Formats: sequence, C-alpha cells, structure tokens
Amino acid sequence: MTQTESFILLNKEILPGETITVNLEIAKLHTMTELKIPIIVSHSNQKGPTVLLSAGLHGDELNGIEIVRQIIVEKINRPQIGTIICMPLINIFGFVNQSREFPDGRDLNRVFPGSGHGSLASQFAYNLMEHIVPLVDYVIDFHAGGRARFNVPQVRVAQGKPELEEMAQAFQAPFLMYSDNIVGSFRSACDKLDVKYLLFEGGKSLDINVGVVDEAIAGTKRFLHHLGMLKDKFEIPVPDKKMISIENTSWIRADLSGLFRSLAPCGKYVVEGETIAWITDPYGFIETPVIAPNSGYIINENQGPIVFQGDAIFHISTKLKD
Repeated sequence: MTQTESFILLNKEILPGETITVNLEIAKLHTMTELKIPIIVSHSNQKGPTVLLSAGLHGDELNGIEIVRQIIVEKINRPQIGTIICMPLINIFGFVNQSREFPDGRDLNRVFPGSGHGSLASQFAYNLMEHIVPLVDYVIDFHAGGRARFNVPQVRVAQGKPELEEMAQAFQAPFLMYSDNIVGSFRSACDKLDVKYLLFEGGKSLDINVGVVDEAIAGTKRFLHHLGMLKDKFEIPVPDKKMISIENTSWIRADLSGLFRSLAPCGKYVVEGETIAWITDPYGFIETPVIAPNSGYIINENQGPIVFQGDAIFHISTKLKD
C-alpha cells in the first residue's frame, strides 16, 4: 500500500493514523449560543477511498444518530485504508427541538444544494456541499420513517446505476428499494457531483430500535470490508437472508377513521385478500378489516393507535426484481 498524505477538512490537518473532531460552525441560536456540528475524521496510514457516514438530516430521526454513534464507539470508523468521516448529527437544531425541520420551518433534505445567501437551512446545505462532500467518494446516509410510521431496514438507490447497485449488494440490507432521486434532496445533490450515495431507512422517528441499529451497523461493516477499509479485528456479519429487491410499491390508505390494530408487521409477506389490520370505533359498533390489495412485502407499517380517513397505513411491494 502507498503511504497516505495528510487529510485537510475545514482548514484542519488530519495526519496519517490520526482521528480528530472538526467543528463546523454556521449559525447561533436566538440565545446567541453557538451551534457547532462535530465531524469525526479518521484518517489511515494507507491511501484509499473516503467514506462519509451521516445521520440526523432530520433531527427527530434518532436511529441514524445511534447507528453512527455506535460505529464511532466501536471504532469501526478507524479504517484500514483511506478515510472515514462521521457526522452523527447534521441537523442539531431539529435534534434540540425533537423536530424534523430546521428552525426556519424548512426540511433540510429538500433544499440541497443550497445557497450561501439563502435561508438558514439552505446555507447549511450549501456549506455541506461546498466543504465536505467534494472530498468524499461514498456516502451512506441513515434515515428513519415518520412518527408512528415504521420502515423495515432497507437501502434505496435509483435504477440504472450499476455502482450504486454494487454498494447496495455489498451492504446487504434485508430489502433494496429502487426509488428516484427527489429534487432538493441530499441524495440528488451528491448524484450531481458523481459522489456515490446509499440511503439507509429503518425504524421510525423519535425512537431507537435495536434491531434496526444492528442491521445498519452490520451492513456498514460489510460495505467497508468490500472497499478493503474494515480492519481485520472485526468480524464480517453474514446476513440471515438474501436481500429482497423491490422495483415498485404502493400505499394502502385508511378508508375510515378509528382505532387501528395492525396484523402485518414490517417485513412480513402478505397474500392478496388477507386481512392485515382492523379499524374499529371506540364503542364496539364498527369493526372494519383492511384487506391486502395484492401479495407483497410490508415495507412500512403505521404503528399509531388511531388513524384518520386517508392516512397511509401500510407500504406494500407490488413488483419484485428477478
């Protein structure tokens, strides 16, 4: 292996073999308290790729924060070759408020690539894309579902991208979902810079799920091993099952409001015509079954006890990739 040089991030020098924390400073709270976004950089002695592990774009998605935190604690982020950058909590504003949004009410994951003179969220996105992402070869960005809406552990890539397919196959989450980039998303902005980006989804917001965290850490180990970056002291987890690839999905919505009782947890394969939930009234007069419109895997489950007419209650696969 070729000896590496120092790594420079935000005008800070990280020497070969060094792990340091660099603070990204952009704004202050209305109390004049500075908010510093810690970035943990681990730079090996040998040349190799640079990987960004990021979470907390939405401040209430705690699973991702816990995933990257554990990766740091277990020193998985200290690579055999190359450099690993960890940003466990990007939207520290939302985390403080236990909110998805920035204080200006904007969704950070819809304003990329941002602007140096735009809204607070837009300025933050701009700084991320200007100073950090250009140094990176690969991104794994960890997310969760909305409140009460639980996502099965999955990775998402756009179709027709062989290098992203290779990333997903190396990660080996329980499910791979093909989905187009969303305008204004971090994923879309990385794609335009030709930075290879893998989106991980699992669990729900304001919740830490041990199973989801374990799946994500295992997948990250497999991915880093694929790049030759995982140190030999770590075991390479073998997936329990082969990853299931899903080309198309649809949402099942509630026909009426009421108390909601799901019978189909995330990851379950259901058969067309099967009763997958009940919607009832508080008085014992109404019991309405929710019927699976097609056979497929449940990708997202509404875990709330009450639903309103038109609410999304399940996300189900409609076409698997051969």
